[in-house]
Amino acid sequence: MDNRRLILLLVFSFSLVMLWDGWQKHNKPPVPAVAATADSAAGVPTPTPGAAATGAPALPGQSATAAAPVASAPKAVIRTDVLVAEVSAQGGDIVRLELTRHKASEDVTRNYVLFDNGEKHNYAAQTGLIGNGLPNHKTLFSLAASSLDLKDGEDAVTLRLDAPATADGVKVSKLITFRRGSYVADVSYEITNGSAAALAPHAYFQFTRDGKPAEQPGGFGVQTFTGPAFYTEAEKYQKVAFEDIASKKAKFVTKASDGWAAMVQHYFVAGWAPAEGEREFFANQVSSDLYSAGVIVPVAAIAPGQSGKLSMPLYAGPQEQTRLEQFAKGFDLVVDYGWLTIIAAPLFWVLEWFHKLTGNWGWAIILVTIALKALFFPLSAASYKSMAKM
Repeated sequence: MDNRRLILLLVFSFSLVMLWDGWQKHNKPPVPAVAATADSAAGVPTPTPGAAATGAPALPGQSATAAAPVASAPKAVIRTDVLVAEVSAQGGDIVRLELTRHKASEDVTRNYVLFDNGEKHNYAAQTGLIGNGLPNHKTLFSLAASSLDLKDGEDAVTLRLDAPATADGVKVSKLITFRRGSYVADVSYEITNGSAAALAPHAYFQFTRDGKPAEQPGGFGVQTFTGPAFYTEAEKYQKVAFEDIASKKAKFVTKASDGWAAMVQHYFVAGWAPAEGEREFFANQVSSDLYSAGVIVPVAAIAPGQSGKLSMPLYAGPQEQTRLEQFAKGFDLVVDYGWLTIIAAPLFWVLEWFHKLTGNWGWAIILVTIALKALFFPLSAASYKSMAKM
């Protein structure tokens, strides 16, 4: 009898979880279909009319300025205590990112590589400006240094890249700053308007990645989600499958005043988190197995003879809850437990609490197991008694 009650209790609890998950999906508000477009040749996104700052003109897709093949473009290597980054002179793209505190699942003697320039994946963080003749991720910049190391006593290291001046005298520099102990980099543009007219461009920040899933240890054939994700306060967390982008069936919020854009994969994530203000999200297929997703933001108008600056934080690293929560509101949702969230989230909170107490994940797991055993001891004891009577 006690065993029957236990089984009925478990079935009832599982039914409640499934009903809760179904109710969440049923009551989720519909989101508009993607509206942002991209120049198919250059892969440069363009904002839809009226999507950004008022008074900004509609901006067409632009051709590259002094473009060069990314494989042959010079590169700068930046080393910190947690990562090794390779930045290409073409566009100032971060084309390779090696995480020195994490090992590759298939070869523990090697560090894990997140951004990859073709070794296993095509995956890069790209940025650019949208406007006539302004530099984008196809532009060939000049590198201020070919190698930078974060030295003892330094908290940050910055790589500077300068774009060729435009025909009307606009000068643009791109700066990428890495900090000690951090997986957050600041990507900035310094713009000097040497033209005779006010300048009000847009800037885009995107991830370009192939559609191959990330490598996963074990898994028994189960694949976790790999692909773009977006978040706004109104629509919450939205995942977008590569297949839906290719078939033009992707649905996610495109215009908002808050939120972030990310590229999610097993255990790791990269994301752009603009400051408060208008933004437009996009996701496009660049080629047969290459996709881009990111965010477009307006740059404040720059008067003739004046300078302006735009900065965007980039997170590229492990899905560690504490780091994710500090980066942006809702960014911890990239750790997606699916319909098991109601069970997994509290368990992880307890596990993390024990880790803070012991400083060791092994002991934390043992203590969580003991706590669960203690919590369900009355049910187990009743089951054992019933078995003994039988």
